[in-house]
Amino acid sequence: MNRKSLITSISSTYLSNEEANLIYKEKPWGIILFKRNIDNVLQLRKLTYNIRKIMNDPKYPILVDEEGGNVSRFSDIIDTKKYSQKHFADIFSNNKKLGKILYQEYLLSICNILKNSGININTIPVLDILQKKTHKIIGNRSFSNKLKIVKYFGKLCTSELKKNKIGSVSKHTPGHGCSNLDTHFNLPVVEKSYKDLLKKDFSAFKNVNSNFTMTAHIIYKDIDPNNCATHSKIVINKIIRKKIGFKGLIISDDISMRALSKNILYNAQKAILSGCNLALHCKGNIKESKYLLKNIRKIDNFTKKKTSEFYNYLR
Repeated sequence: MNRKSLITSISSTYLSNEEANLIYKEKPWGIILFKRNIDNVLQLRKLTYNIRKIMNDPKYPILVDEEGGNVSRFSDIIDTKKYSQKHFADIFSNNKKLGKILYQEYLLSICNILKNSGININTIPVLDILQKKTHKIIGNRSFSNKLKIVKYFGKLCTSELKKNKIGSVSKHTPGHGCSNLDTHFNLPVVEKSYKDLLKKDFSAFKNVNSNFTMTAHIIYKDIDPNNCATHSKIVINKIIRKKIGFKGLIISDDISMRALSKNILYNAQKAILSGCNLALHCKGNIKESKYLLKNIRKIDNFTKKKTSEFYNYLR
């Protein structure tokens, strides 16, 4: 499998000739789509078909952030603004059976739309725990302020996506709820003790069994005071791999977010060197995509193996 260790993005609802040539020549591991790439199901189906035709791979990874609530890339196709993760957990708190059934039905509907559109990975569930200081960027994207409820819905989400042959991406590992800043604009430094983080925030990600996980651009001062999780060998190896026990592919959050440096190649390369298997680039800027793909290394044997396992999962 000849792929670069980058998930990149495109600028519009169709592939430009330059984007098509870049994908063909440089072979990113996957493509992530955003609202700018989606008009309707027929257009989207054509776009995903063309991407896979270029890659000569019917299972080629195509991702989307379709969380519902405030994060919906499909809002021109289906209105899910009311259906945040917290919406279903709130129902569950009053009526467990109803909350579970409604969430399962919702996920089934979303999975059917994704499959019909040619998308095979959705970057859910969000497993960040709501806290007093949690920044509004997380807000109702979180299921709850209760660890048990977050874990329950995290497991339910990944199992339902698995049934429907859609890959899951738990995020933002090992926990964004403890941050009071938005990593799109700032680098948060969390002061909580290792013991407290392990007991609550980090625990939310344990035994959830998602195919992939996405890192947080957050410094956990008591663990690694110098590097955010995306760039920390300590956090990735000691916490995500050992304490949480995650065995799948680790994807960085967007390397163009301002929590990281302005040098996107440095951000991508450091993420990979620190233990992320794949770097994520979301801007849809062809010059940046070309720069990254020409300079980032190819995927390693572990990533090849896990990608093959994911393809088997899609059968």
